[in-house]
Amino acid sequence: MRIAVLGAGAIGAYAGAALHRAGADVHLIARGPHLEAMREHGVRVLSPRGDFTARPNVTGDPAEVGPVDYVLLGLKAQHYASCGPMLSPLMGPDTAVVAAQNGIPWWYFHGSGCRWEGHRVEAADPGGAVSATIPPERAIGCVVYAATEIERPGVIRHMEGTRFSIGEPDRSLSPRCRAFSEAMTAGGLKCPVENDLREDVWVKLMGNVTFNPLSALTRSTMAQICSFPDTRTSAELMMRETLDVAERLGVRTSISIERRMAGAERAGDHRTSTLHDVERGRPMELDVILRAVVELADLTGADAPTLRTVNALASLLNERLDEGSVHPRAASGAAAG
Repeated sequence: MRIAVLGAGAIGAYAGAALHRAGADVHLIARGPHLEAMREHGVRVLSPRGDFTARPNVTGDPAEVGPVDYVLLGLKAQHYASCGPMLSPLMGPDTAVVAAQNGIPWWYFHGSGCRWEGHRVEAADPGGAVSATIPPERAIGCVVYAATEIERPGVIRHMEGTRFSIGEPDRSLSPRCRAFSEAMTAGGLKCPVENDLREDVWVKLMGNVTFNPLSALTRSTMAQICSFPDTRTSAELMMRETLDVAERLGVRTSISIERRMAGAERAGDHRTSTLHDVERGRPMELDVILRAVVELADLTGADAPTLRTVNALASLLNERLDEGSVHPRAASGAAAG
């Protein structure tokens, strides 16, 4: 089995190292110092489950890899529409794209069988640009429950979680899903094939839609948001409104708001990826996480007042970040000097 990891950052390199350890022919595609470190020393994984080093093939040029059986997409969702030149050399007639993304995926209504079958979520697929780059029939959905970070170039710190839930948009239990699941499992990861991955999408989204924008707007950790009464109330309202949108789309989750909040509290002083982006002066990945949910609220007739207010505030901050008018020192609260 040939697997390319396009965007071999914290999650991509971690999964790629595990797949390589299981015997898959893995090719990591990265850039910069991280690329050079992995090329020279391999991928070093530091984990409470045991440290290990893997030495898959590493390159910055997908043309050196050629067509593969699977592409594990480790890019942020806002880069999907523009990744065509990197993705194209990896695509054969039957190549599947396993998209490990947060938020509402571009394939959400593909094969859904609901009243909105084929509807395009503009926030996730602006102008159909993502579908043009990655046709939905190529997609295998993937919801990641692992927490990892790049500790330094070539070194991945795995904090918790090994679950990568996958599934076909049309709910079929396909041979390609089963084969990928078996490879991931052989590498020591959990990779259940879900009959309908949409429930997992909304369970993960309950946390992302809430804590990602709130952490960026308040410059606070998850524990701080949970412990301050007013932001805790806001978080609970956002989760309740998110579940309302999901139910209007026919999805009922098995996770309660109380349980989701308790999980956030256990995360302690975890800083979300969105907060890290703001502190570095980079635009936030909120289109698929927050704006898409507001768009689906419009589609289904949900009120979602708290989501709409937070989306307005976060959208203004994102615009300023995109313009470069919010600088890292100011974003992180550092004093001017």
